[in-house]
Amino acid sequence: MKWISVDAMGGDVGPEVTVQPCVDFLHEHEHIGIVLTGQEDLIRAQFGERASSVLNRLRIHPTTETVSMDELPSSALRYKKDSSMRVALNLLKAKEVQATVSAGNTGALMAISKYVLKTVPGISRPAILTRMPNLAGGVTRVLDLGANVDSSPEQLVQFAVMGSIVAQTVGEIERPRVSLLNVGQEEIKGNIQIKKAAELLAGLDTINYIGFVEGDGWFSGETDVVACDGLVGNIALKAVEGISSLIMQRLVGSFKRNVFSQASGLLAKPVLKKFKETTDPRSYNGATLVGLNGVVIKSHGSADQFAFKNALNEANLEIEKQVPEQIAAHIGHLMPCDGN
Repeated sequence: MKWISVDAMGGDVGPEVTVQPCVDFLHEHEHIGIVLTGQEDLIRAQFGERASSVLNRLRIHPTTETVSMDELPSSALRYKKDSSMRVALNLLKAKEVQATVSAGNTGALMAISKYVLKTVPGISRPAILTRMPNLAGGVTRVLDLGANVDSSPEQLVQFAVMGSIVAQTVGEIERPRVSLLNVGQEEIKGNIQIKKAAELLAGLDTINYIGFVEGDGWFSGETDVVACDGLVGNIALKAVEGISSLIMQRLVGSFKRNVFSQASGLLAKPVLKKFKETTDPRSYNGATLVGLNGVVIKSHGSADQFAFKNALNEANLEIEKQVPEQIAAHIGHLMPCDGN
């Protein structure tokens, strides 16, 4: 039996979003159990009738505190020791569960995870990794997306190697193509950190480094892994999310404009449905905090029930693929940790 701890109070909404997907998930996975951490009365109020048949695999671990979405990570780490987030991670450290999922405060989750779980030997800082759909019909894995706003060349190399290991282990790509995000593909472009990281990566025969890639390379299918520092990665991610939302809203608005456009919309409905399925950010919800001694999945704070369930699916997949263990086993090919 595998177990996942879920920070039931995390996210913009909390139990109203986090609990029911857990119940649905348990109905689909008979050999998994879930521990919900948080305020027991609020959690139990969301169980519903379907929970009755999975109560032997659905537990509540009551907590007295919650980390707010705007709370300082340092405050959450120092003063919220009985928060739903901290307790969920403590269960992972104690090996009572094999993964933790939270939609809570990203900074706090990263700070507490690093403190409680520690990083894999050879990794100086964890990174946030997510999947993006590409034109080749697969996904591109991008990291870091906000955990580290200023990364050294050595850390960029660590991100690249971890991304390659995840793409190989989870994505089942035999020799993933790895790139560095830059303002151009030419070797002369980029800042000092990027150029140094490229030099270090080019000297590693353990990964398939193919050079620089620009922002549109996330979606072209020309690379499997894109490494960057968290400042650039997070800005790019938010821009992508904004553009995706804009396109969907404009499409819907265009088809509702008049009777003729509404009729066209009905004819195009199957195509639009397929388009939404392949580009809907909710389908890719569940970013991985790679580099930790444990599987930690960060759900988007504004995730709905469909999106949160996909975060649970990602946690289950990474348990099966033993991602932290794979990173620990292969990261030794890197240069020594720079200590930052």
